[in-house]
Amino acid sequence: MSWDFFVPVCVGDLVKTGGINQYVVQDVVSPKQLPSHLNSFKAALRSQGPLCILEHFDTGYTVLQHCHKVDMSVKEDTLELLIQVVSGLSVSLPSLLLNASLSAPDRKEQLNAVKMSVFLLCKLTEILESDSYRQSIVTAPSKGSKKGKAAGEGLLQWDSERETVLQALTQLLQLDIRSLWSLSLVDEEFISCVTCCCYKLLENPTISHVKNKPTRDAIIHLLGVQVKKYNHLLGASVKVIQLLQHFEQLSSVCAQAVSVWSTEYGVKAIVGEVMREIGQKSSEELAREGSGVKAFSSFLSELGTLVPDTMIPNISVLLTHLEGESPSMRVAVCEVLGEVLVRVLSGDGLDESGRADRDRFMDTLQEHLHDTHSYVRARVLQVYTRIVNSKALPLNRYSEVMGLAVGRLMDKSINVVKSAIQLLAAFIAHNPYSCKLSSADLKKPLEKETDRLRELRERLQENAPVAVIKASELWAAMEPELLLTVRAELEPTSEGEGEQQEREEDGAREEDDRATAIQIAQFLRVNKYRNAVRLCVRAHSLFPESEMFSSLTTLTPETLLDTLALLFKGPDQDTSEIREDLPSTPQKEGAGDGGKEGVEESELKKQEMLLQYLRDTESFALQVERAIAVINTMLYWKTTSVVQEAVQFCVTVCEFSVANSLTGVRKMLPLVWSTDAAIKDAVVQAYRRLYLNPQGDNTRSKAQTLVDSLSELMVDASLGTIQCLEEIVQEFFGGGSSLQSTVVQVLWERFTGKRETSSLHRRAAVLLLGMAARAEREVVLSNLDTLCSVALGEKLTEDFLLARDSVITICNITDHVRQCKGAPFRLPQDNQLFTCLTQAIAEGVVMADPHWQSFMEQAVRLLYFLSESPDQLCSRLLQRCSRLLLDQIAEGGEMLANKDVSQLPGASQDPEEQGEQVSCVSLAQLLSLCGCVAFWQVSHLERSVSSELRRRRGETEEREEKAKVPSRKAKQASNDSSVEEELGLMGASAEDTEAELIRKICETELLAEENLLCSFLPLLVRVCSSPGRYCHPQLTTAACLALSQYMMISPSVCEEHIRLLFTVLERSSLPVVRANAIIGLGDLTVRFPNILEPWTQNLYTRLSDENPAVRQTAVTVLTQLVLKDVLKVKGQVSEVAVLLIDPQTHIASLALNFFNELASKDNAIYNLLPDIISRLSDPERAMNEEDFHTIMKQLFSYITKERQTESLVEKLCQRFRTAKTERQWCDLAVSLSLLSMCERGLKRLQECWECYSDKLTETGVYQPLLSITAKLRRGAKPQLKVQVEEFEKRLTAVHTRGLENVESPEMEKTCPEGVGPSQNTTTHTPLPNKGRGGRPKRGQATPSVSSRQDDSFVTPKPTRKSSKKAVITFSSDDEEEEEDAVMAENETPKVTTPIARTSRRARLRH
Repeated sequence: MSWDFFVPVCVGDLVKTGGINQYVVQDVVSPKQLPSHLNSFKAALRSQGPLCILEHFDTGYTVLQHCHKVDMSVKEDTLELLIQVVSGLSVSLPSLLLNASLSAPDRKEQLNAVKMSVFLLCKLTEILESDSYRQSIVTAPSKGSKKGKAAGEGLLQWDSERETVLQALTQLLQLDIRSLWSLSLVDEEFISCVTCCCYKLLENPTISHVKNKPTRDAIIHLLGVQVKKYNHLLGASVKVIQLLQHFEQLSSVCAQAVSVWSTEYGVKAIVGEVMREIGQKSSEELAREGSGVKAFSSFLSELGTLVPDTMIPNISVLLTHLEGESPSMRVAVCEVLGEVLVRVLSGDGLDESGRADRDRFMDTLQEHLHDTHSYVRARVLQVYTRIVNSKALPLNRYSEVMGLAVGRLMDKSINVVKSAIQLLAAFIAHNPYSCKLSSADLKKPLEKETDRLRELRERLQENAPVAVIKASELWAAMEPELLLTVRAELEPTSEGEGEQQEREEDGAREEDDRATAIQIAQFLRVNKYRNAVRLCVRAHSLFPESEMFSSLTTLTPETLLDTLALLFKGPDQDTSEIREDLPSTPQKEGAGDGGKEGVEESELKKQEMLLQYLRDTESFALQVERAIAVINTMLYWKTTSVVQEAVQFCVTVCEFSVANSLTGVRKMLPLVWSTDAAIKDAVVQAYRRLYLNPQGDNTRSKAQTLVDSLSELMVDASLGTIQCLEEIVQEFFGGGSSLQSTVVQVLWERFTGKRETSSLHRRAAVLLLGMAARAEREVVLSNLDTLCSVALGEKLTEDFLLARDSVITICNITDHVRQCKGAPFRLPQDNQLFTCLTQAIAEGVVMADPHWQSFMEQAVRLLYFLSESPDQLCSRLLQRCSRLLLDQIAEGGEMLANKDVSQLPGASQDPEEQGEQVSCVSLAQLLSLCGCVAFWQVSHLERSVSSELRRRRGETEEREEKAKVPSRKAKQASNDSSVEEELGLMGASAEDTEAELIRKICETELLAEENLLCSFLPLLVRVCSSPGRYCHPQLTTAACLALSQYMMISPSVCEEHIRLLFTVLERSSLPVVRANAIIGLGDLTVRFPNILEPWTQNLYTRLSDENPAVRQTAVTVLTQLVLKDVLKVKGQVSEVAVLLIDPQTHIASLALNFFNELASKDNAIYNLLPDIISRLSDPERAMNEEDFHTIMKQLFSYITKERQTESLVEKLCQRFRTAKTERQWCDLAVSLSLLSMCERGLKRLQECWECYSDKLTETGVYQPLLSITAKLRRGAKPQLKVQVEEFEKRLTAVHTRGLENVESPEMEKTCPEGVGPSQNTTTHTPLPNKGRGGRPKRGQATPSVSSRQDDSFVTPKPTRKSSKKAVITFSSDDEEEEEDAVMAENETPKVTTPIARTSRRARLRH
């Protein structure tokens, strides 16, 4: 073979004249001739094998040239032939490549065959891929059509063929075909031909889909072969970057490819190359559109999860992006760092370099918890969550990261807050400290261990020896001076004098050699060298046989010095004989305590570690408690996802017994009533997880655990909490749980006392039984006798709380808590239950038990719910209680024993006769009973009796309807419509008749003279109208509440005593009386709105009461009345607005809730705002500017519509004309600045220029208006910016020079000639109209009732006509002769404003 095949850059280059020995296509046939040539190609392939491509290359090339003209079948046949050729070469080449004697012509022949077949196969694959993609786009809209189905089949066939092509190419290229080339240098064009085909396939938009995973894996492995064997590393890295820039969906595919190349093919350098390419991208380049920054960030994050260890050496090139402007890149780098920390730099086995890298990466992550972009902050928190869940966070960083996470709870971004909550939950779930985190429980152990550490330190300091210096060191220090002394002593001296001195000093010590040696050592220690030398010389003569002095036989300075050294230091070898003979040296004296000191030091270290652990645990627990306090407030956020995260967090902290965790669990309980299904489901699932899925070995233990958990939740729970818990417990008992019967059994055992338990848990058990009775009545009904005997029996008066809860439980079997059809469920009059209840109530009247009141209220309620004739029972009950009270008086000997019970109220009229004989507590309890009976009697008539009348009427009508069926069929054609109308009128008439009957009974019979309730009304009026005479707090409270309940009976009673009740509200010195009066008046407003309408201002006055409890009650009642449309919303709402800055946070939150709910009503706050501003800026109120701004900022946040803003601008500007003081001007200007101003608002502001222009010289007016222009300038269009700048210049000019000195362009146009602009531009605030002197200006607040003097309480009038103020006088202790407050008939308003009633006539609080 004399020619060589060169892979062309373009397909068309092969038909051009090539170089020497270069193959050129000679025969390009027409598309019609292709089938015959393909048949020849097939025959040659069968006969010659894969080398037939050398002769039939032109046929394949023709298909490429006419790819758009030939049929798909021709392309498919060609593709099949080329796959067979490539596969044949893969089979035949291995044996040839191993043959060392392969000739050059044969090698060239094989090489040309490989090039030709691979070239044709790759190019044809690219063509088919393009056709397939084009066909998928064209046929995409025609889903379901035959054409679409056919196209889908074609695409599916190509998907399978594509994988076959890739497998064939991979098999061929995996062989060592490099030896076919000269010097094993493979042509770059050949490699590019294969890789371009692969990259072309990767550009398919569906390549990342799951169905294309085999194709995707085949491409990655084919490219991996190219990278490993054919030097495609640099090309692959560049191509990956290009693909990421242009095809965002390929980020995960490219990450998978790079991971496979670095792990399976061992080309780890590809990771570094790609990271360097990305790291070199500048911030400006990434900021450009189409830069692929999202794909880069996704690629890095994905690659970090696949090969984090391979990325560590080159991670420094990515850190520069942390300072860049792209938040996506910052997130990607942080996620890579997180994966490295979790999977590589974790554990205790890190070397010093690894720990340094870990700390550096941790510091980087912590810095970006404060990133400027919320997306980065949220993702970094998620990275930390993964680190904590993987237990890869070092212990010494727990406290610091925990504190940062708690700080992120205050973030403005919802996503950041959610991520912070998730991180905190992970901290608690994976904390290394304890399964129970409570700072209160840790205080005692911490104090105990602190004391023990202090004791150990003190003991160690006491036992610590003085700094010991080795004997050898001491000897070396004293040796020079001792040598001089030895020499001096050995010189000849007066022997007589020396011996005499020695005898005087040492005669007493010459006992034995050991004692002498000890004495010599002691002399040396105290630096008495001369005495030591002399004694040593003398000892030799005294003890010549002693081994210690044997060396002194020859007395020289050297021998004497050696002997002294031996006596001072001891021998080199520590033998037992010498230890017995020689004295102890300083070194030996301290050696005995070494072991003991070592043990104590070890204990000290252990104690220090334990104490540090306890301190860290306490710090962690305190941070968790701090986080709980913040997250508990998020349970009522408007964002559903945040609420769900907060609920899950509360569950987590409760499972770990964190202090105050039960607070959050109880706080989220009302969310079971949420209208958001997701929130409600989250709360139900949370309680099911905490309380309704107990753990245990058997059913009994599970039931016991469940009851214990629910009982703990019930203990000290509020009424609202119990009502919410009913919803969840009812779901449990109604769901058919296998534990249901066992749980009921355990509850009865607790209640009856079979299992020893506390009174609190007994009450919780009976309440839980009541909740179960809501789902299944027989749970309580079948054991009603047990309830009566245990809780309502002889020992009832010992525990009124248990009796009260038992009564509440029994109420749950009545019809009032369930929807029942048919005859009502009631018990006979002589039932034991009613006997027990009436006896307990009567006995309790003369007792001073503080819990009798709550028991009595529930018991009377049960009597009316369950008894057949509750009015008779209660009548006998009142008589019995009255007799008991009379008997109590008679026992004092101050009243006749035979006093008729009906005269009891009159017996209290003479204070001198029996003012001190009646127990105020007993009288108060009797009045409370009267009020309660009156209230429930009305409720019984309007609910039970009325519904029973309707039921009976319905049954009667149903029987009549059945009787009229035959006759109706005969007349149906003629009078069908008239009959229906008649029936409708008859039904309405019947209902009116029933309602009128009930009203008549309430009006005429309930308080008739023969009715016992009537006898107590004068006493109630007397007690309420004479606070000076009846000053007992409990008596006054009970009388006020009972009076309001009596007033519910009929309009006449209400009208007669309404002034008295408002007088009590205004004048009473007891906060509880005022609060109860507000509640009673709220109920009366619902029931008789027309009567109460003129008194509305008096209700609003209580919003400024000095007592927080009264203010809280007032705002709660008014919120209900306003939101339920019982009260008309007027300017008095400004009093509620003032509560937004109340010092009591719970009152401020109630006020905020009021406006949040009011904002949901159309235009409600918008309509009220001008009046609120006028009232709050009234000089007589003298409100602080800062408080005014705070209130207005909140109120203006509800104005979101552009039209409302525009209208408010005009209204507020007009109010400048009527404002009188500078403070009012400033308040109006501030209000304008708080509006979300728009272009139309600015236009309206300019149109109203004359209203405020003369006030602009005041800084308090100018600055807020100037801030409006600053807000408008942000992001404004050029045209609007010009208008804003002109308006700003105009404002500034008037402010600096005055209105009269500024020429207005608009006015110059309208000024007549000869008239200066200064003469027309000055505007003045108009004077008030003198013709309206009798009416208050709009914006002037009328004096509140609370600001009047005691002698000026005025009954409010429904009209604007002024009337003379009437004086109301109270009786007091000094004026015993006066009886009641003076209430003239002409003071009560007669003309009332009717209020529309939206419900049935009888409104009543239930």
